[in-house]
Amino acid sequence: MFLFPSLLVLLLSVVTASCSETKTCEDAQKTCSVITCGIPVTNGTPGRDGRDGPKGEKGEPGQGLRGLQGPPGKLGPPGNTGPPGISGPKGQKGDRGDNSVAEAKLATLEREIRSLRSELDHVKKLQAFSLGKVSGKKLFVTNGEQMPFAKVKALCAGLQATVAAPKNAEENKAIQDVVKDTAFLGITDEVTEGQFMYVTGGKLTYSNWKKDEPNDYGSGEDCVTLLKENGLWNDNSCTSSFQAVCEFPA
Repeated sequence: MFLFPSLLVLLLSVVTASCSETKTCEDAQKTCSVITCGIPVTNGTPGRDGRDGPKGEKGEPGQGLRGLQGPPGKLGPPGNTGPPGISGPKGQKGDRGDNSVAEAKLATLEREIRSLRSELDHVKKLQAFSLGKVSGKKLFVTNGEQMPFAKVKALCAGLQATVAAPKNAEENKAIQDVVKDTAFLGITDEVTEGQFMYVTGGKLTYSNWKKDEPNDYGSGEDCVTLLKENGLWNDNSCTSSFQAVCEFPA
């Protein structure tokens, strides 16, 4: 019976001694129970982390070894174009390019130039002739030059014409009016002696021979000439030179 009160008194003495060692002992005696104040206090559970404070100033570089370089950052915006640099040395000559198209165009131009030159020569030759005279569907022209019959044929052929050959009295008169002297006609008997034919082919359909002509005088007279004074025909040597007269379709 007397043991329990003695223990209670002893416990209060211990609590009183413990509270005297802290600044809040008096408060503890007022609020804590006999049992709680008699047990030593332990640390509670850790609280939540606080917010990060402001970033501090950059410190001085350390004295230790430099670390490895980090990965490159993102590509920044392009800068302004700088001034042009100095021209570099001239390189070696490259391989020849494909110029087949250019060569084809050049060949076409050369053909056109040749054609134009030919036409120009034709016009120049025509200009050397008089205006000539039209009879029916023919135009007879002459340049007044005298030459052998072979050259007369070549001259007229070069003008895309033939040696004048009248096929009626009207055409014969037109040739007579054009020439200034005796002129060759496009008629010969070179193929068959005594058988006069047009150089373009075919037998004569009209003739205007001088009396006693043709007579094939001397070494051979295979060509025909027209006399300026009367328009009559005579056989003459083809190698002799007489005026050239050409015939064009009118």
